[in-house]
Amino acid sequence: MTVRARGGRGRRAAGLLALAAGAGLLAGCASMPDSGSVNSVDSSQRADADAQVRVYGVPPRKNEQPQELVAGFLEATTSDDPDYDTARMYLAKSVKRQWDPSASTTVLAQTPQVRVDRAGGDREQAYTVTLTGKQLAKVDAKHAYKPEQRDYKAQLHIAREDGEWRIDGLDAGLVLGASEFQRIYRSVNKYYFAELGSGGGGGKARDVLVADPVYLRKRIDPVTSTVRALLDGPTTWLDPVAGTAFPTGTRLEDHRLSPDDSNTLKVRLNERAAGANQEQCLRMAAQLLYTVQESAKVADVTLQRKDGSRLCALGKEQAKWYAPDQTSGRLDRQYFVDGQHRVVSLADGDEEPRRVAGPFGADGPVQLRSVAVDRSERRAAAVSANGQSLYVAPLQGGAALGDARLSVHGGTSAKAGLTAPSWDGLGDLWVADQDQDRPRLLRLPGGTGAPEEVHVPGLDGRITGLRVSADGVRIALLVTKGDHTVLKLGRVERQGSAGRTNLSVQELRSVAPRLEDVNAVSWAGASRLLVAGSEQGGLQQLQYIETDGSQTNGSGLPGITGVRGVAASENPGKAQALVAEGEGGIVRLLPDTNWKLVGKEGSAPVYPG
Repeated sequence: MTVRARGGRGRRAAGLLALAAGAGLLAGCASMPDSGSVNSVDSSQRADADAQVRVYGVPPRKNEQPQELVAGFLEATTSDDPDYDTARMYLAKSVKRQWDPSASTTVLAQTPQVRVDRAGGDREQAYTVTLTGKQLAKVDAKHAYKPEQRDYKAQLHIAREDGEWRIDGLDAGLVLGASEFQRIYRSVNKYYFAELGSGGGGGKARDVLVADPVYLRKRIDPVTSTVRALLDGPTTWLDPVAGTAFPTGTRLEDHRLSPDDSNTLKVRLNERAAGANQEQCLRMAAQLLYTVQESAKVADVTLQRKDGSRLCALGKEQAKWYAPDQTSGRLDRQYFVDGQHRVVSLADGDEEPRRVAGPFGADGPVQLRSVAVDRSERRAAAVSANGQSLYVAPLQGGAALGDARLSVHGGTSAKAGLTAPSWDGLGDLWVADQDQDRPRLLRLPGGTGAPEEVHVPGLDGRITGLRVSADGVRIALLVTKGDHTVLKLGRVERQGSAGRTNLSVQELRSVAPRLEDVNAVSWAGASRLLVAGSEQGGLQQLQYIETDGSQTNGSGLPGITGVRGVAASENPGKAQALVAEGEGGIVRLLPDTNWKLVGKEGSAPVYPG
């Protein structure tokens, strides 16, 4: 247990009590150390090495002045106090209970700047405090992160209460510097079921889980807070295409959840869940099991009624039926187009690529530019070298190429004709026509059906690259306008009857706002993308980015130049090779190694999908 004082960029020294993880709550003065130095710590400099301590703020001092009061309040909001009781001590009685810190979290580049101005003339009975900074993002009441860069300005009001200054006017929510946000919060994937409409996907598609990333406090009962966030339902952006198996109004009966010695998590639910049948209960358990994996080691989930009687139980092996990556293929095999414009494959243990079986691997009349292998690895789609024709054929010897499934007109440059195609987990094939006069996003139902144009409202530019997620409800798009290409994530919505489904990609969101140019993208997990791009005036970087636009800690990768294509596995359970098309050809990065050349000539690397 340590007592730390903080100077804080001109602020008063604010004491912070740091409790070692597992040491328990402060029991009393008898447990305080009676020797040792007091160290000054700036919380903006605390690193993840401090993740094993809990930090608590201190109450306001007697006769605290307005500037110090605000500094102390801001410090207290960064503590690990579950209910912000210490922060509320800085508030007037009229707002102490009404203030809702969970309403939102505004993330600034630095701790907010504070300016105190006298209000009400010379009587000094009130002050107005202005907080300013450079906003980077905002986390809403459903814990969803959204990049939102702009100038930030907000005001607090301070007045006398019982002879002391107290804050009697403030907005709901928290305001944190980026370093504090990273220290306090963690990214967690909640899981919901893909909703494909009456015309999409068939029976089993309804059992595919979709990741919904949110940010939760790291050290405040992580398992319980994660389950409560799951029961709150999908975030606003994902909600139109994802649903939950939990009945409306389902809540926890237990105040705290934790796995037992056998790694079983028992979850007692209120009466709203009591009537669930076995199928629905297992779907509920699957959502829980996948959601809590990032918070605790859980092997089984048992759902219980309010009285403790058992509803159902689900183990990890059974839960694989609902896995987000269940529609993927072998996951350890990569594909690309070689120097002779034929399709080759490469497994993790292979030293040299091998041509695939079937017409795309054999010498023939059609040379190829790009390829997409379906998630069962039984067939592939390929675009001709001139970019004007799309073919679909089996990956087996003796199969015929057949006629083009789609033909377009346009130039033969890489920025014209058809983009590289992509398969979703439902067996549908997606591709974009880069025609300058009539750019289109197209889907071929079942991979061989007639091409259907997909409406993309709000699209500002041409789609010059795309990757569809395994669940079929999210699509990553490279959108080019003028000389710049940006990365957008869209939500795939399906409407219509069983006989006819109308598709659209709604609510495009920027997921790499700091990158002025994005050259390539690949799915790299349930809610993660591998992106090659550059900031304004900077060098190209290869990095992981979350689908909500946040960047994962330690997401840097070994440098590589001139990247035009990337491929990563969507399987979150095992480290897989990365493959890239760079200036020197096709290179591969196996776990715990450096990039290695696997083909001096080649293009368009992909995993199945």
